[in-house]
Amino acid sequence: MPKTDGAAVLTQAPLPSAAWDLTSFLQNAKSQVQLWGGSVLMLLGVVGLVWGGVLLIKKLMANPQSAGQQQGWGTIALLVLVGGALGTGGWTLISTIGSGGQQTITDLGGGTVIAQTFDQVTGFLSGPSK
Repeated sequence: MPKTDGAAVLTQAPLPSAAWDLTSFLQNAKSQVQLWGGSVLMLLGVVGLVWGGVLLIKKLMANPQSAGQQQGWGTIALLVLVGGALGTGGWTLISTIGSGGQQTITDLGGGTVIAQTFDQVTGFLSGPSK
């Protein structure tokens, strides 16, 4: 047996500090769902891009007289454009588009509400009072 000069001291590595409150849980869940959702959007974008390319090649190679079940040029173009945008942008693209909608809602809701009382409405309907 090897001889040791001192007693071995076992130390525990410091554990990362993690908060176990509802706010931290919801913030972490939001971040995780954004990561997963963005990855799914990117995957769907790549699938759309590939399918648009397949339809494009099929359309170009098809007989012009057999227009039975072919996809239109607009559908193919949208598949390629939207698929490419989602494939490269993912969550960032959707979030940017959504923030534009949020700004519009904020701008529309930024005004004050003009509330008329019942007396003002009836006076308006009956004409000016003397």
